[in-house]
Amino acid sequence: MPRRILIVEDEAPIREMLCFVLEQHGYEPLEAGDLEQAQQLLVEPYPELVMLDWMLPGGSGLSLLKSMKRNDATRQIPVIMLTAKGEEEDKVQGLEAGADDYLTKPFAPKELMARVKAVIRRVSPTSLDDVIQVQGLYLDPVSHRVLADNEPLDMGPTEFNLLHFFMTHPERVYSREQLLNQVWGTNVYVEDRTVDVHIRRLRKAIALHEYDKLIQTVRGSGYRFSTRIK
Repeated sequence: MPRRILIVEDEAPIREMLCFVLEQHGYEPLEAGDLEQAQQLLVEPYPELVMLDWMLPGGSGLSLLKSMKRNDATRQIPVIMLTAKGEEEDKVQGLEAGADDYLTKPFAPKELMARVKAVIRRVSPTSLDDVIQVQGLYLDPVSHRVLADNEPLDMGPTEFNLLHFFMTHPERVYSREQLLNQVWGTNVYVEDRTVDVHIRRLRKAIALHEYDKLIQTVRGSGYRFSTRIK
């Protein structure tokens, strides 16, 4: 599933250029021309990154940034400020409000993508193609192999995708709806309880040496993948 990036920029030519560059690099851009549109797009499934212009109709990007950082659901989303304001004081103000990086217009597409990849790497350091290891559990996204203490495990494609998502997003609680959006996608109709069925199958598949205990049920909230077995 392509990584979604929300572009909050009131100048249409700049938005179009950003969308083109992001699509060329395999990302799925979302567009907002003002604060209201941006707030409407900051919903599940949440974007993995927000590119935020400083000056916007109806308010400043800085106010949206502060609002995101006050909200439990959006405070972890990384933000790159895009602005014509190049003074050091403005940069400090943006970074202190919670921005992860700062790009001054005009900027080259290569520099933009380098910043995007660097920020995503800092927040989610595991590449989509990297082998992931948690304790003795290994997952290889390229060969679609899962090993537990060097012993191969057998599981279906949905369980594999679910485990991949969990292992790349550890120690965070996800509701059934969030897991449906992230693993199955927003265009597929699947009931919430389907998640429970696949969680049970996944736990059974990784039960060797008690790795099933890494998938924890959080009562009333959803599921969490822990990096340590209790």
